[in-house]
Amino acid sequence: MLGITDRALAILNALLSFYPKGELSEDNGLIVFPSNAQLSLRAHGMAEQTIRRHLASLIEAGLLIRKDSPNGKRYARKEQGGELREAFGFSLAPLLVRAEEIERLAAEVVADRLHLQRLRERLTLCRRDVAKLIEMALEEGAAGDWSAVHLHFRNVVEQLPRSPSARQITATLDELEMLREEIVNQLEMQVKTHNSGGNAQQSERHIQNSNPQSITELEPSFETKQDATADDRSAGRADPIARLQKDEGTNEPVSGGHAASAANAALKSFPLGLVLQACPEIAAYGPQGAIGTWRDLMAAAVVVRSMLGVSPSAYEQACEIMGAENAATVMACVLERAGHINSAGGYLRDLTRRAEKGEFAIGPMLMALARTNSPIRGKTG
Repeated sequence: MLGITDRALAILNALLSFYPKGELSEDNGLIVFPSNAQLSLRAHGMAEQTIRRHLASLIEAGLLIRKDSPNGKRYARKEQGGELREAFGFSLAPLLVRAEEIERLAAEVVADRLHLQRLRERLTLCRRDVAKLIEMALEEGAAGDWSAVHLHFRNVVEQLPRSPSARQITATLDELEMLREEIVNQLEMQVKTHNSGGNAQQSERHIQNSNPQSITELEPSFETKQDATADDRSAGRADPIARLQKDEGTNEPVSGGHAASAANAALKSFPLGLVLQACPEIAAYGPQGAIGTWRDLMAAAVVVRSMLGVSPSAYEQACEIMGAENAATVMACVLERAGHINSAGGYLRDLTRRAEKGEFAIGPMLMALARTNSPIRGKTG
């Protein structure tokens, strides 16, 4: 932006090191007069010919003014008391005059660098999401030409140069985000089609128990035994408290599924705002890179589940035992502590077993992360 190279800036920095004060001021004089040999020492041994070339570029850029002596040397004349009367060398006055301009340009450089860094981070996350979604679709045998999708994904990524500009990253990011949305829509449509299949009684039960925040649209539905009747399956999805009351009224032992629902009912849910405060990392995996509802959080948890290598069965079991919202909350906590967890899938299964026995509560884990990520501590998500 100033029209000079980093080497010229190194010479300018060396010149400033000869200024006797810590702040430029006309009261202290603005002339520095080191020799080229002295400048070479301060510039880590730069050749004198190179120093003269960079000094000329600094003068041409308007950052220095040459004040020559009669004999062309750089020196200073002092009074008898030792006070500086006149100096010949380089005037730093342009730096003082252009201080606001230089500060503004520096702020623009910092802002552009930060913007580029954030774009790179978003591109990395989006590229990772698309790769994991394609991998998940192939592993679970989803219908579609996933080889062609993967080929298109690789072409988009490989077209990006090694050191891309912000404009190039933005264009690639827009294309990958569109591809991610298309993949998610295709997978969700297949899951909805799968869930809506079955006889009329199953469809009627599905409508009566539909939940806009259910993960059945995001993960494969739980398996049921082939010989189970529609009533049995309906009872398996009934309200946990009503099922417990039914079991107590009949004096029958509580089955494994009933025990899971009991743990689900006993596990306390927390406000979405608190979850996002404690686990800010999960927001990047939500739709459009943000989370505004529980449904968004559960969609992000599915992406994170695949990214961390948690098997669908482990996550389904966690949803069955803890509930969809609590399972998504736990996945957000696991993502936040991913660097300290060797196996995310094993860790989730262990928490699920403890929750089923009534030995696990989300509160302490959530509160600890909320304190760690509190704005008071100066950490941002």
